[in-house]
Amino acid sequence: MFKPLPMQRLTLHTVLEAMPAATLVLAEFGVFEPERIAEGMLPELPAETYRDLVKRAQVRLNKILSHCETPLTIPAAPPRVVPETELAQLDRWLGELWARYSGSFEELRRLTEERKHLDQLMMTLVNFLALDIDLGRLQRPEGLLDIRLGTVPLANVRRLQEALGLANYVLRRFLESDGSAHVVIAGPAGGEASIADLLREAGWRPQQIPEEFKDYPDKVRREFLKRRQEITQAMQAVRETIRACERENQRPLVAAAQTLALAWPYAQLGEALRSRGGLAVMSGWVPKRELPRLEQALRARIEDPLVVTVRDPQRGESVPSCLRHHRLLHPFAALVKNYGVPRYGEFDPTVLFAFTYIAMFGMMYGDVGHGGIIAAAGLLLRERLRGYGPFVTAVGLSSCGFGFLYGSLFGFEDVIPSLWIAPLSNPGLMLEVAGYWGVAFILLATVLAAYNRLSEGRVIEALCDGRGLAGLLFYGGLLYGGYRGLTGAHLGATEILAIALPFAIVLAYQWHENRVPLGERLLVVFIEGFETVMAYLSGTLSFLRVAAFSLNHVALAIAVLTLAQMMGHAGHWITIVLGNIFSLVLEGSIVIIQALRLEYYEGFSRFFRGDGREFRPLILFENVGAGASRHID
Repeated sequence: MFKPLPMQRLTLHTVLEAMPAATLVLAEFGVFEPERIAEGMLPELPAETYRDLVKRAQVRLNKILSHCETPLTIPAAPPRVVPETELAQLDRWLGELWARYSGSFEELRRLTEERKHLDQLMMTLVNFLALDIDLGRLQRPEGLLDIRLGTVPLANVRRLQEALGLANYVLRRFLESDGSAHVVIAGPAGGEASIADLLREAGWRPQQIPEEFKDYPDKVRREFLKRRQEITQAMQAVRETIRACERENQRPLVAAAQTLALAWPYAQLGEALRSRGGLAVMSGWVPKRELPRLEQALRARIEDPLVVTVRDPQRGESVPSCLRHHRLLHPFAALVKNYGVPRYGEFDPTVLFAFTYIAMFGMMYGDVGHGGIIAAAGLLLRERLRGYGPFVTAVGLSSCGFGFLYGSLFGFEDVIPSLWIAPLSNPGLMLEVAGYWGVAFILLATVLAAYNRLSEGRVIEALCDGRGLAGLLFYGGLLYGGYRGLTGAHLGATEILAIALPFAIVLAYQWHENRVPLGERLLVVFIEGFETVMAYLSGTLSFLRVAAFSLNHVALAIAVLTLAQMMGHAGHWITIVLGNIFSLVLEGSIVIIQALRLEYYEGFSRFFRGDGREFRPLILFENVGAGASRHID
């Protein structure tokens, strides 16, 4: 629960022909992750050709399925070994089928683009429908006339019309839109230079006529509508051809997807499978508790000679982390993975994260009404929340629980009695409790940091580092000295020694570790010592926000109630409802982020390296959406 599962390195020795069947057994169990084998005496990679065939066939199948209008349901097929000759035949068939499909798909794409272009032209044509003129003539320069189309701001139309009249030009307005007038101007050829300045000062913008407009606007529109209908009919015919091809090949496509799913595990072996001649070796990682039943299944299903060797991980070896969590903890595990994956042997903080996060959310946002809404949303919207339903429900219930302790219901503090304390009645106590919570959190994080270093064999670092045992004693000395100072007691030699001795150990360790020139060494030790002090002090103060947000909720509720009392009866309740909605969205979002920040930066950053790699076993049918969860429950 608190660490990744113990792993062992499994190596299989058998004849090459038996490896596909062995891989199928491993994929059925879903507990084997292939691991690269050094070349050594086995230089050949027998699965390379197989992998290339599977990948090429999978790409072709995916292209076909992505263009199919009806999604295929692909059930899991009984496990069987897929020979390379069958894969090659399947790859050729998919290539031929794609050649048939691609022509129809390309024609459908071309027709779709043409219809889209036609629709754009029809939208442009709307601007010219008021013109009773052959638009084709406006595109061709006339020998005796200078004819132009464009837009002018409405405020400038009359002035421009008068000015153009002096230059023997006429202006006709045929459409108004968005504060502009669409106009056509005409005058004698050769007068272009005389009106250039007039047009520029009036804000003239020339309007281009698409080449497709070759006749009167109404006639062009009728031709476009006719062509659009022809395109739509052609698209329906192509779609019917595609559907007919889909119906004809539905079963073969399902069978192809099943075959590729069965072939996928063997194709993923890569350098985890090596051979020479007829002998082959495969290696990978398996959770220790799964080994007995896996080895038993291998010996029962593989008739050829089979040698199975198992060993523990070696120091410095990259071992995947296989995590085990109850399904209700999966959303919390996902949030932990956002920070990092526990390395093999490292403390897995998922359970601790779930408990502390839920508790902090409730402390920061305690309200029976708002918490009830959040919990109900987690239950009712669990499908849309994509696995985060338990997380939302848990923080909502925590908010409800602390709401009863605070006596808060939708911001009202006089409806239900508080089982403990109303936050605003004693802010000092709330801050004190938050401080105790922060101290306990940091102490636990420091203990876990020392534990992780010990488990990795870094004993000196675990004992002497600022985030190890010495740092823990230094923090304890600071807390003790601070308590003595706040209570008015005299700080004697014992208290000073409790602070100075562990701090001196931290500085000495940093001095020993940083073997650089003297000046640089002094600077590094000073900075590391200062960072150690500030990390503990600022980290402790950071947890005061737990109390601050609980007080903030009450203050915001008081502001809403005060504003509501200034309204009439209807306005009073409208203000109450809108204020609670605002509080729910704003405060809920902020508290979620702030609690996550405390977990990541005041917790995980102290003890959790998170630079491991997740266990990714071979799984049957993973590439057709029927894969199992990677969590081993």
